[in-house]
Amino acid sequence: MVAETTSVEKLKRSIDRRRYMDRIFYILFLLSTLVSTAALIIIFATLGLESFGFFAHVSIVEFLTSTKWTVLFAEKHFGVLPLLNATILTSLIAIAVAAPLGVMIALFLSEYASANTRSVVKPLVETLAGIPTVVYGYFALYFVTPNLLKPLWEGLQLHNALAVGLMIGVLIIPIVASISDDAMAAVPADLRLAAYAVGSRKSDVALRVVLPAALSGVSASIILAFARAMGETMIAAIAGGFRSILTFNIGESMQTMTAYIAQVATGDAPHGTIEYQSLFAVGLFLLVITAVLNYIGIRVVRRWAIKY
Repeated sequence: MVAETTSVEKLKRSIDRRRYMDRIFYILFLLSTLVSTAALIIIFATLGLESFGFFAHVSIVEFLTSTKWTVLFAEKHFGVLPLLNATILTSLIAIAVAAPLGVMIALFLSEYASANTRSVVKPLVETLAGIPTVVYGYFALYFVTPNLLKPLWEGLQLHNALAVGLMIGVLIIPIVASISDDAMAAVPADLRLAAYAVGSRKSDVALRVVLPAALSGVSASIILAFARAMGETMIAAIAGGFRSILTFNIGESMQTMTAYIAQVATGDAPHGTIEYQSLFAVGLFLLVITAVLNYIGIRVVRRWAIKY
C-alpha cells in the first residue's frame, strides 16, 4: 500500500513538472512572438512618423506619379518612380536568374540526388546566401561587368542594372532552392510510386507529379525571393550607382530605393530636413511593397496548397 502511494505521488510530481515546463516554454514562445510583433510595429511607427513630416511638404500624388527624383539637388523633385523602376527592373532580372535555377536545383536535390550528394550540394547552395553582399557588389563591378558583360554589350556602362540583377539573382538562389526543396520533400511518396507504377520516367514524375504538387511552395519561394531582391542594398549601391533616372535600359546606371537610402543615410543630410525625411518616406514605401508581396505569398500558399 505504501509503495502504491509513493508511485502515485511520483507520477503526480512528474505530471506537475511537465505542466510547469510546458508553461515556461509557452511563455518564452509568446514573448518571442510579441518581440517580433513589437519590432514590426516600432519600425512602421518610426517610418510613419518621419514620413509624415515629408508628406507635409510633398504631395503624395507627386511622390507616386512624378518621373523626377532630385531630392539632393538644388532644384528638387520628389517623384519616386525612377527609384521604383530601377528596383523592379533589377529584381525582375534577379528572379529571371534565380527562379529557374532554384527550381531545377530543388528538383535535383529532391528527385535525383543521392543522400551523400544531397548532403554536399545543399550546404554549398545555401552558402551563397552567407557571402557578404558587399563582396557580390564589388564582384559585379570589377569582374562581371568588364569581363563578362562588356564584351557582349559595347555600350554598357560600368555601373548598370544588368550586373546588379545578375548578382542579386545569384544571392537569392538559395531562397528559391531551399523552400522549393522543402515543398517537394513534403509531397507523399505514394504519388511518386503511383506514377512509376504506370510506367512514368523519372523526368515525368519530377515535372508532372512532384512539381505541380509542390506548386504552392515553389510559387511562395519565388515571391519571397522577389521581395528579398527588392530589399538588397549593397549590390545595388556598389554596382548600380546613384543615378536617379527613369529608364528601361538595363545597360545604364540607375539607383534603386535601397541604394538611395544608403546614400542619404551615409551622407550629410541634417536631421529634420526634407532630404533626411525623404529617406523614411522611401523606406516606408519599400516596406509597404514588401508587406504586400509577403501577403500575396501567404495567399498563394493557402490558395494552391494541396493537403494530403
